[in-house]
Amino acid sequence: MVDALYNPRVHESRTTQAVQRFLDQLTDVRGDSPAEPIVRALLSRAVDRLHQLCATMLYRSYPRLTKGPLNLESQELLGAVVERLLKAMRNVRPETVRQFFALVNQHMKWELNDLARRLDQTSRAVELRDSAVAAPQDSNPSVASANTLQILQAIEDLPEEEREAFNLVRIQGLNQSEAADVIGVSSKTVQRRLTRGLLHLKEKLSSMVPPPMSRSVDL
Repeated sequence: MVDALYNPRVHESRTTQAVQRFLDQLTDVRGDSPAEPIVRALLSRAVDRLHQLCATMLYRSYPRLTKGPLNLESQELLGAVVERLLKAMRNVRPETVRQFFALVNQHMKWELNDLARRLDQTSRAVELRDSAVAAPQDSNPSVASANTLQILQAIEDLPEEEREAFNLVRIQGLNQSEAADVIGVSSKTVQRRLTRGLLHLKEKLSSMVPPPMSRSVDL
């Protein structure tokens, strides 16, 4: 009996059952009855599994975020995801454990992709600043700066699916199979989304001013 209390499978099963009970309570909430206390209790009960999911996704699929300058830790990611879920579940009411953890995974990916995008933008800005300082006199930093901002904005303006695939493969350096695991689709789907994103970027950036010395921008 004592061993069963500490059996990971038993603990997992009990967590699943508890999560379902809270979801059932949320389904029964009507009118002006407050749902947030139930959501907070649900997240508190599932916190160990949420932390495990955050750690797995962070260190397996987004390891660059755990290094400088961001030095993201799984506990920090957990806090951000919990805040996202508190807001999301004001309107979204998953009815099953599977739907709940699908919502969790979605918001984890959104949070990590947002952080990766900001980190990449910061890195590009630093590189641009440093290159501008060391640029030869006949170069044109203003053109390079305008081009960089145009590229970043074009990436940001991609449709969500194409932007997610582009960020994972071209910015974070995952292969298409790894990106497929993160997104939860097939490798072929990632390839199609990436291709659509690249075509969109090439069209969007076709009028971009060529940088100094006729160097082309590699997407």
